[in-house]
Amino acid sequence: MESEIAEQPRLLSQNAAVYLNRLQEIVGSAKPEMVLLVARGSSDNAALYARYLIEVLLKIPVSLAAPSVLTRFHSIVKYPPCLAVGISQSGAAPDVSEVLSSMRSQGHLTLAITNTPGSRVARSADFELALNVGEERSIAATKTYTASLLAVYQLVRALGGELSDPTLPTEEWMAKCRSSAESSLGAVLRSNRWFALARGFSFCSAQETSLKLMECALLPCKSYSTADFQHGPRALASHGAAAIVFGEEPEGLAATGCLVERAPDAGSDPSAPIREIIFGQWLALLAARARGIDPDHAINLQKITTTL
Repeated sequence: MESEIAEQPRLLSQNAAVYLNRLQEIVGSAKPEMVLLVARGSSDNAALYARYLIEVLLKIPVSLAAPSVLTRFHSIVKYPPCLAVGISQSGAAPDVSEVLSSMRSQGHLTLAITNTPGSRVARSADFELALNVGEERSIAATKTYTASLLAVYQLVRALGGELSDPTLPTEEWMAKCRSSAESSLGAVLRSNRWFALARGFSFCSAQETSLKLMECALLPCKSYSTADFQHGPRALASHGAAAIVFGEEPEGLAATGCLVERAPDAGSDPSAPIREIIFGQWLALLAARARGIDPDHAINLQKITTTL
């Protein structure tokens, strides 16, 4: 996991223009009336990021597919002219594949974003974008996750979104995030309740950090939009709780006795989630090690998960 975290600056830098050029070829002339996103796990968090980018910058409605509507209930939803995007790092997800196949059979434009060229998910779509970051051997998605974020950022640019070149993680940023995670580690390990909080573009970072802490360090961390957090869960924010916050801190949170650990400020531009999740990755890795857990061989998990 550590070596794959460290690869990200180089891999993202070398793939940024490749993704944009390929996606401009695929969707440059497309005018979808909506976008359907289908994914699981970390890929679902990348899809959440895509939703905010698309709706904010393209003003096209987005739906996050519930695959069981098709795979369990056998219901064929009638969408308007649509771009369906499946995100699966392994490319092995049967439910993602089934949704893409169904959308393709109905005449919608379909795109697979995967790190496994020629995979089941890739074969189910009209077009494929290969993440091209090499094999990811750790259970935890790190480089494939940030590559997926970069891919959907470039997808929005290819569809006409007014975005500049993304600001990508540098070696200096990697070191800053690791140092910050080391500083936050004590507070996290002393706590018995954990939250990850963010909003807007960064909400995916809270979701992904929560997932990483659960799968790597076995810390049952719950993620919330900072807005939703105010509607009930805040009642648990007291002594013994720790909140990992991306972006703006909820007013008065520290006064409750909850330990507030702020991720390094990645700025407010739309590409910030590609950088800020590095903190969450380091925090999960360091917490796992401190608890004597091997994050590369997570308990009760395997690298490729298949669900229908």
